[in-house]
Amino acid sequence: MTVAHERSTRTIRKRQVIRAARTWIDGAFFPATVVVEKGLIVDIVGVRDRVIGSTVLVPDDAVLLPGLVDSHVHVNEPGRTEWEGFRSATLAAAAGGVTTIVDMPLNSLPPTVTPEALQIKRDAAAPSAFIDVGFWGGAVPENLGSLRPLHDAGVYGFKCFLSPSGVDEFGHLDRAQLAAAMEEVADLGSRLIVHAEDPALLHDHAELGRGYDAFLASRPAESEASAIDAVIAEARRTGARAHILHLSDAGSLPAIRAAKASGVALTVETCPHYLTIVAEDIPDGASEFKCCPPIRGSANRDLLWAGIVDGTIDAIVSDHSPSTVDLKRSGGGDFGLAWGGISGLQVGLSAVWTEARSRGIPLETLVPLFTTGPAAVAGLTDVGRIAIGAPAHLAAFGVDDRYVIDAARLLHKNPITAYDRRELRGRVRRTWLHGKQVFDATEGGAGEAPLFRGSPRGRLLSTAAARPARPAAVASAAG
Repeated sequence: MTVAHERSTRTIRKRQVIRAARTWIDGAFFPATVVVEKGLIVDIVGVRDRVIGSTVLVPDDAVLLPGLVDSHVHVNEPGRTEWEGFRSATLAAAAGGVTTIVDMPLNSLPPTVTPEALQIKRDAAAPSAFIDVGFWGGAVPENLGSLRPLHDAGVYGFKCFLSPSGVDEFGHLDRAQLAAAMEEVADLGSRLIVHAEDPALLHDHAELGRGYDAFLASRPAESEASAIDAVIAEARRTGARAHILHLSDAGSLPAIRAAKASGVALTVETCPHYLTIVAEDIPDGASEFKCCPPIRGSANRDLLWAGIVDGTIDAIVSDHSPSTVDLKRSGGGDFGLAWGGISGLQVGLSAVWTEARSRGIPLETLVPLFTTGPAAVAGLTDVGRIAIGAPAHLAAFGVDDRYVIDAARLLHKNPITAYDRRELRGRVRRTWLHGKQVFDATEGGAGEAPLFRGSPRGRLLSTAAARPARPAAVASAAG
């Protein structure tokens, strides 16, 4: 055997071949064979074409999807790692078919509002990430006018709050500060992602009681609408790219549609809990359902689904915001005292698909909202798609699989979630990251082994790697 033949044989053995009767390519499902080498998709051919390599057959009752992208995840490490951490969060993500997350700048300590804090977070993530991780920076009153160093360090944009964030170390912006942040972000060519609630229209109290109605009344839709109007006005004035986080108020959709139609650089996301849970069904004291902005009524949910179908909503993301069980149960189920946030990183696609199919909405409508939609929100250009040259991030999804959520068996660090005991349809069976299988539910068993393979191999993502350096004179002047 010649040296050249030996080298060719080794290459063939390392090649992976994944065949599926329904593969998501360019916005539709096709029968296809995806060929992977060195972590990249190198070819896509017919499902019956002969390709030599290590072959995986995706059963006909499943579909092959791009790895999902979740651009709204609170990992909380370092500082509040007992709430969640990079290991537990990325394991849960992989089990849900998510291969890329973008981490929020809070509730970690320190928050990601300086380059030094970003490096601390990257150092925490590096040895523990089972999937790829990017990072948002924060725009807070203390760092306005000084966002460039954090931008140059590689964050994907800047998150701000227009109402209190819930943690003292991450302050919110008033209207004048919002205007300043928009101007600065526009100058950087970055994006501002906004928690949009107007504090002047909130009615927070230390104690609200165990009834959900009082909590819902304390955060009315008018607060969201007012803040969204302010974001639209500043984005229009400055030309900045702006993104509305976790849209709860469907009444704001007409303003968002009009802004987009007029050329405002605006995107908007919503979350699985707003699409699958309604206020009328939340029991007294069930503070695992508390989040801000709040889950609203069934008529509002119907209108959010209309925004999904007509394309107004750009992405569906988890807003995975976990905490310890004690914090979620603070005050014995008092909705004013309990920590707000939904844990759902592992189950988002299943939850939304369960609701969508009950409404006759096809999977084809949802896939972009879990892949290319959130990727575009963050400015990630090479993920969320199955295409030649793209990273081989893939997920096999059993569209008809039934299962009941058990919070204690989810891979989130704390066993509490609003999805507990819900029966869902559709389950991720396998997940590949850079061509390596990182999750396999088909082997059965419980716990990390045998479901997970190998050590953490996720990569830390950064805009700095793709951005040309500024000329020395400019860099010096910005000093």
